[in-house]
Amino acid sequence: MTNRIRAFTKFINKPERAAYLFILPAMLIITFFTLIPLAATLGISLLKMDVFLKDADFNGLRHFVRLFKDGKFWNALYNTGFFAIIEVPLQIGFSLIAAVFVSRNTRFRKFIRSTLFLPSVCSLTAIGIMWSFLLDPQTGLYPQFLTEIGLPRLEFLRDPNLAMPSIILMTVWRSFGYTMIILVAAIQNIPESYYEAAQLDGAGKVSQFFRITIPSIIPALSFCVITATIAALQVFDQIFVTTKGGPLDKTETMVTYIYSTGFGTAPYDLGYASAISVALLLVIMVVTLSMNRYFLSKESTDAH
Repeated sequence: MTNRIRAFTKFINKPERAAYLFILPAMLIITFFTLIPLAATLGISLLKMDVFLKDADFNGLRHFVRLFKDGKFWNALYNTGFFAIIEVPLQIGFSLIAAVFVSRNTRFRKFIRSTLFLPSVCSLTAIGIMWSFLLDPQTGLYPQFLTEIGLPRLEFLRDPNLAMPSIILMTVWRSFGYTMIILVAAIQNIPESYYEAAQLDGAGKVSQFFRITIPSIIPALSFCVITATIAALQVFDQIFVTTKGGPLDKTETMVTYIYSTGFGTAPYDLGYASAISVALLLVIMVVTLSMNRYFLSKESTDAH
């Protein structure tokens, strides 16, 4: 036993070997909860089977051919893209403005920082339910407020033209606090000497923001943009508990379509749902890699 302990100690004596032991738990979690399910999804996408795993037959690439002819798939892809294109810039914009305002460590700004961050620790499902009550056309607070000031009582989550904008604003309200905290940390790491030198050169606050603050926080900003985009392309919870993809499929996104195809309605086509999941994976990979390449080039340009 002692010899085994000595051999083990000798093996991990080198830092690079010890590092593998520290990352082993994370690698096991990634393997069992990410890599294996991903491989299973790829395999199931080639099969014709239902959610009960009965009568599985090899289907080849027929599911992927079916995607190109599926109008609901293209509608879900369009809605997902629309959500991401509007929600991510709004979230990043509000977060950046708020981060600049609360970056100073005064008691008042620390309190505002905590208040703005609070919604991001709440469940999206709970927030979706709460906003469903607030926006209900019969008993909701906001439709009633519109009536009190002489405006029409809007059906925010039941109107095809208002449902997606309402969900976007709900998501921005919930998520921008987390992004704000990351940007606050990045802004606080900018040396004050940069701003002092800019003031001596006669630069105003706006010029300092665009010439000092933004270039200095590009790494944090790129992280926030990429992670927010990935989350937006996988939007599900708030839509499922508020509109379930309606009205008239105006809020049907890729993930809600995957759920409804594989688990929501008969015939529970798990194979086709897995094919849609693979398509979503490819979309996320292309968008993420493109954005990462852009931000890396931006960082190298600013460094020079």
